[in-house]
Amino acid sequence: MAPTPARGPRTRVHVISDVHGNARDLARAGEGADALICLGDLVLFLDYADHSRGIFPDLFGRENADRIVELRTARRFEEARAFGRELWSGIGTDRDAAIEQAVRRQYAEMFAAFPTPTYATYGNVDMPPLWREYAKPGTTVLDGERVEIGGRVFGFVGGGLRTPMRTPYEIDDEEYAAKIEAVGEVDVLCTHIPPEVPELVYDTVARRFERGSRALLAAIERTRPRYSLFGHVHQPLARRMRIGATECVNVGHFAGTGKPWALEW
Repeated sequence: MAPTPARGPRTRVHVISDVHGNARDLARAGEGADALICLGDLVLFLDYADHSRGIFPDLFGRENADRIVELRTARRFEEARAFGRELWSGIGTDRDAAIEQAVRRQYAEMFAAFPTPTYATYGNVDMPPLWREYAKPGTTVLDGERVEIGGRVFGFVGGGLRTPMRTPYEIDDEEYAAKIEAVGEVDVLCTHIPPEVPELVYDTVARRFERGSRALLAAIERTRPRYSLFGHVHQPLARRMRIGATECVNVGHFAGTGKPWALEW
């Protein structure tokens, strides 16, 4: 009987998304992996599960955080924006400067926790201009770009699409589609938002459909990557499903689970 041929060295990658301030678990997310992939949303502006956490309650208190969550959950976005303007006018400070200062504190902690190597793209609540200041050697930031890891080609597209929430890195559908096109055919397509499929974009706790991308869905159907990996929807109706030859996986709300999703080949 012929001996079983020895298997060559394998590659293991850990993938996370929606870190939202969880620096403690982020520091361990790359353990046992050859690389870490992060699909964005490092910033915690407001924790919808614990309204005492985040930039908003730090500035305005838990009671006001409860109120803003109530309005947004009820999709009363105009009322929520009016309430926010009232709060900002009451504290007499520059809104943009205060938010940037708070984001900088979070980014300093988050980027220091990234292992080497890390490949990362932006989420919709991130502030891309600040990333270049905090990304240390060993952290590669990609958006509309490709990289080879362990012999497989990974494509990265960051950010989200326009919504009434008006989060910091929302872009037009056309700009997003152009980044998808720039990535082209890859083995693994990594994005912050999911493809526009009802089961993948519906959040069962928030009880609403988040925005997914039709351009991403079309690219999956056309180029047939092995995997489409994404986050953004914290409690999806379906965490994974197949679209043709592609396994689509929501890699999880890392802020809540603290556990990476593993891909090995």
